[in-house]
Amino acid sequence: MIKISLCMIVKNESDSLRRCLNSIKDAVDEIVIVDTGSTDDTKNIAYEFTDRVYDFVWIDDFSAARNFSLSKASYDYIMWLDADDVITAENTKKLLQLKQTLTADTAVIYMPYATSFDSSDRVTFTYFRERLVKKANNPVWVEPIHEVINIVGKTYFSDIIIEHRKLQPNAVDRNLKIFEKQLAQGKKLSTRLKFYYARELMYNNRTQEAIKIFEDFLDSKKGYKENCITACRDLSYCYQKLFDNEKAKLAALRGLLFASDRAEIFCRIGELFLAENKLDDALFWYQISYNTKKPINSLGFIESDYYGFIPAMQLCLIYFKKGDTLLSKKYNEAAGKIKPYAKEYLFNKVYFESLEKEV
Repeated sequence: MIKISLCMIVKNESDSLRRCLNSIKDAVDEIVIVDTGSTDDTKNIAYEFTDRVYDFVWIDDFSAARNFSLSKASYDYIMWLDADDVITAENTKKLLQLKQTLTADTAVIYMPYATSFDSSDRVTFTYFRERLVKKANNPVWVEPIHEVINIVGKTYFSDIIIEHRKLQPNAVDRNLKIFEKQLAQGKKLSTRLKFYYARELMYNNRTQEAIKIFEDFLDSKKGYKENCITACRDLSYCYQKLFDNEKAKLAALRGLLFASDRAEIFCRIGELFLAENKLDDALFWYQISYNTKKPINSLGFIESDYYGFIPAMQLCLIYFKKGDTLLSKKYNEAAGKIKPYAKEYLFNKVYFESLEKEV
């Protein structure tokens, strides 16, 4: 059976750290906590779970802090979590089972990372992250921000879900400040970080600057496929924000160069046609989206609602606008089979029932 060292970096996480560690403590063999400058009760909470608590002077470099935490690990495999991550009892049980069955030649285990949830607490956004790595392979975190682990070897995709449950939002400009400090020091951004820099500009309403960086990133033709898909969607939103629907559509359509099986792209194109009340064009793209199967074991950023629910609801709307009540009702019922608790579906259901009563 393998043994796991949990390695975390924290700062001012007194509201979430205990929740995180309580959820994972029974599944790991060691807990390493690296504090990067907390001024609250974070370190005292960490000591409730482990005596392996270390200080690290923050230098605006997440990888540096994480690599320091890795250096303190004792066991075969290293797992990382953020303080606002949690693992359910069901997934903890799966992790304990994985410890029993994992073969020692496995270098990295990817697990789904659930980061968004709907009003009924169902997962709406997931992507796979490298979550467990073999210590003997000398894993190294790279990039000062939006960091990743560079490791090669045998890969295993697990269905153990880690949930990202933020209690407090990060300052909207936190990451942007780190990026701009790097640039001010004359450091060049990798192709991958250009994508994330553009997103931070977008989040901070610096739309024109975001467009330029997104375009540069895509034109480089060096970006990771999934980042390119997301960049096309984000670029589309940026152009729409500037009321340039033609460029917004072209940006979304550009996403088809990177994937022909992503409902997120199809829905985005449909959304733009619907905004122009071009119902037949919108219907075409939403129908494609509705018939697209959700990818399995994809390293992409998968938004579950786009695979069935959102296109069904939009087809319901479009057919209603076209005066076809029967097809409108049909797609509302299809949406209800996917999310029977959804407010939109229930509202429409009551409306269609009222129409039948009038007849």
